[in-house]
Amino acid sequence: MSRTPIPLATRDMSTFAKSLRRQLADHEAPPSHLELLNMLARSAGHRNFQQLRANMLGEELPGEQVASGDPSADHLEIDRAADNPPADERRLKRVLRQFDQNAVLVRWPKRKSDRELCLWLIWSLLPAGETFTEVEVNAFLVARHSFGDPVLLRRALVDLGLVWRTRSGSEYRRVELEPPSEALALIRRLGVRPEPARSAR
Repeated sequence: MSRTPIPLATRDMSTFAKSLRRQLADHEAPPSHLELLNMLARSAGHRNFQQLRANMLGEELPGEQVASGDPSADHLEIDRAADNPPADERRLKRVLRQFDQNAVLVRWPKRKSDRELCLWLIWSLLPAGETFTEVEVNAFLVARHSFGDPVLLRRALVDLGLVWRTRSGSEYRRVELEPPSEALALIRRLGVRPEPARSAR
């Protein structure tokens, strides 16, 4: 059976590499072939490999279902479940204590994994599809934490691959990624809503 090549392109190799590194670090065992395909697709800004494939081939995905007859369908369904395990309730409660009742980050966690979860929450509040100056990003971060270090948070967001910036640091944009299950649970628990786009203010 012939195989259709699926190309992969990314607008920023550094952001792509950081996202892939994070996913590989969070994966306890070496990823399977399909798990790695999903990681690569997400690092390039797609929801998963299934969406990347559909975009490249002009296919439709009604109801997020794989078309019948696709030999990879069963594997992709299993892979999606493997990539989104249930949230760790103990870790989730520990991270929730780092925020006040207004979803403001009150302390910087000691554990790297907890810090990354906090950054996902802040990422979810940054308006998508907009370009910001460094001053604007700092002002946004000042309002989202209370320990007085917006520079630390700004750099951490960039290092984690959640925010893209130009080499000069003059422009910043949120990178569109699929949050892990624990980040989604944290966002729901805190009941936060993204800041309105500047055009809507």
